[in-house]
Amino acid sequence: MTAPLLAPGYLLLRDAVSTPRSYLTDAALGLSEAAPRALPQDFALALASHVLDGGVVVKALLVAGLWLAGWGAARLAATVVPDAGVAGQCVAVTVAVWNPYVAERLLQGHWSLLVGYGALPWVATAVLRLRDGSGRWWPLPFWIALAGLTPTGLLLAATVALVSVCAPGTGRRLTVVAVTLVAAVVSALPWLVAAAVSGSLAASPAAGIPAFAARAEPGLGTLGSLAGFGGIWNADAVPGSRTSGFAVVATLALLAVVAAGVSVVWRRRAAVPLLVLAAAAVVLPAAMATGPGLAAVEQTVRALPGLGVLRDGQKWVALALPGYAIAGAGAVLVWRRVPAVAAAAVCCAALIAVLPDLAFGVGGKMRAVQYPPGWAAAAAMINADPRPVAVLPPDSMRQFDWAGEAPVLDPLPRWVRAEVLSTGDLVIGGTTVPGEGVRARAVQELLLRGAPVSELAAAGVGWVVVESGSAALDLPLAYRDEGLTVYRVGGERPVSPHRGLLIAAHGAWLAVLVGSLLAGVIGLRRGATPRR
Repeated sequence: MTAPLLAPGYLLLRDAVSTPRSYLTDAALGLSEAAPRALPQDFALALASHVLDGGVVVKALLVAGLWLAGWGAARLAATVVPDAGVAGQCVAVTVAVWNPYVAERLLQGHWSLLVGYGALPWVATAVLRLRDGSGRWWPLPFWIALAGLTPTGLLLAATVALVSVCAPGTGRRLTVVAVTLVAAVVSALPWLVAAAVSGSLAASPAAGIPAFAARAEPGLGTLGSLAGFGGIWNADAVPGSRTSGFAVVATLALLAVVAAGVSVVWRRRAAVPLLVLAAAAVVLPAAMATGPGLAAVEQTVRALPGLGVLRDGQKWVALALPGYAIAGAGAVLVWRRVPAVAAAAVCCAALIAVLPDLAFGVGGKMRAVQYPPGWAAAAAMINADPRPVAVLPPDSMRQFDWAGEAPVLDPLPRWVRAEVLSTGDLVIGGTTVPGEGVRARAVQELLLRGAPVSELAAAGVGWVVVESGSAALDLPLAYRDEGLTVYRVGGERPVSPHRGLLIAAHGAWLAVLVGSLLAGVIGLRRGATPRR
């Protein structure tokens, strides 16, 4: 699935942007006009890229997220359906990793969301083992914090944990709830604090809700598409096998495996909360895509702009992963006269066969690319004098010949230590969904009407970078090659006074992640030490 990424280079595909280095800019800390959607992800990359190349970090995390999804599904199956054995675990792994949700999120570039996705079965396993008295405490906050690499991942993990608490056990229910809530709140501090001090949530994202609703695939309604783990809003981020009537066959194959397993595992009391969550994770996003559902979501987001995270309805189908995984494991127990190994082989082969283009980077669409030399030269020039940067063309998404056919978010904000002004506007199906970048929009209007250097400098612009496809400007030239032109303007803007507060908030998340992991390592070492 990820083989093309093993080559030297960087992942640049729609929302996925990796660069050699990232920095703790105000934007990386959430101190910008844009809503803090990529926290604490950007903070983590800024730290990690001081040790390893940023491209290696992103690719390693993506591969780790997918690996964790499969491994976690096997562990969850072993906990809930132990009699399914290794055969059942193999089906659970295949259900978790080889599905349209993974394919579509890979094509959309949501690598950090897939890290959170991979943590979900581990969260469920940690809670279930705490409930039956066989588990330790450290895994639960660790997996919640790891999923908290993005706000969506954190909300997914906290939901799975709180639902799993409903499973029967010997006690600890209130304690598990308390640990879950504390870990979730501390892990959410980066984006909660950023939203509070920057005022980035004042502008409601309700205008883009219809564009981000779950989408019906050919031959399937929205409900059927979501039940088959498909239906992402962006029709361009869909594997070829899901763009025709064959999507019906693929969905039926997945649902047949899941339905067969449900007939067995619903009798396991530990499985019931996860199966109910799986059903809700399909039905509710489908309802959100209807007329009344869209109206309800829009009103909710207008009243509480912080809930704009809800607008991409299809991503919440990830909550069905734990339930689908244990159902897949249970499928090998349906046919008592058929050996479990044979049943598992049939199930796994069917799931893989109906989604063949997930192999090798989703049909080669996801691969490592190399930046032209001019990008490193331009970044080095700006980093030597990190003043605010305005960029043309004004769109947030870029189309580079050297990066492939798919558009990609502008890499420059991730590569320089200066503030890069961005409107955040997106064009979806010919409709522009406005972003939160009011100041960036005003600066771009100055650039597009040919404002002089003095006016741009007064607006706080230090550099202007013109990427491929834009005309030359009448500004002091600092660098030019075939793909990039850099102009020196000289304006500046004071650094946010809230940087220390945001660094502390990110440090709290990191403390939960690293502290719980160290607690686990110490506990394992003590357990492995022989008693005298």
